[in-house]
Amino acid sequence: MANTYHQIYIQTIFAVKYRKATIHKSWRPKLLKVIGNLINEMGNRCIIINGVEDHIHCFFTLKPNMSISEVMQKVKSKSSKWINESNFVNHKFEWQKGFGCFSYGKSQVPNVYKYIQNQEAHHRQWDFIKEYVAFLKKFEIDFDENYIFHKPI
Repeated sequence: MANTYHQIYIQTIFAVKYRKATIHKSWRPKLLKVIGNLINEMGNRCIIINGVEDHIHCFFTLKPNMSISEVMQKVKSKSSKWINESNFVNHKFEWQKGFGCFSYGKSQVPNVYKYIQNQEAHHRQWDFIKEYVAFLKKFEIDFDENYIFHKPI
């Protein structure tokens, strides 16, 4: 798109179905790289991807001609396919439906980067759902408790 200039910083958060702690440390770095590559292949620019056993944070710049839903649909479907084909888990791996999405300005990039970079330390103190609800409240997003990520079974 000629003469289209943009700077759109997006953080998405999505969880393993039922928030099962199935993203093992031994293969998590490979998964994060796959997700980052998927984001980049769509013409966006991955800044940092990180997560823990039950959820992932993606921080990237978004092309203005692409919807966030489109990016997330491709990331989640192709990464779950990759996990299943790699036989990292002994059951069918699935991501939970939906995702959280938050936008930032350029001045916020270093803080968001550090936050995502330090996910393991952060989640020693913060439960995922408490963290997620805190994001929704901070960004003043209306939500229904019934539709927050399903609890583990």
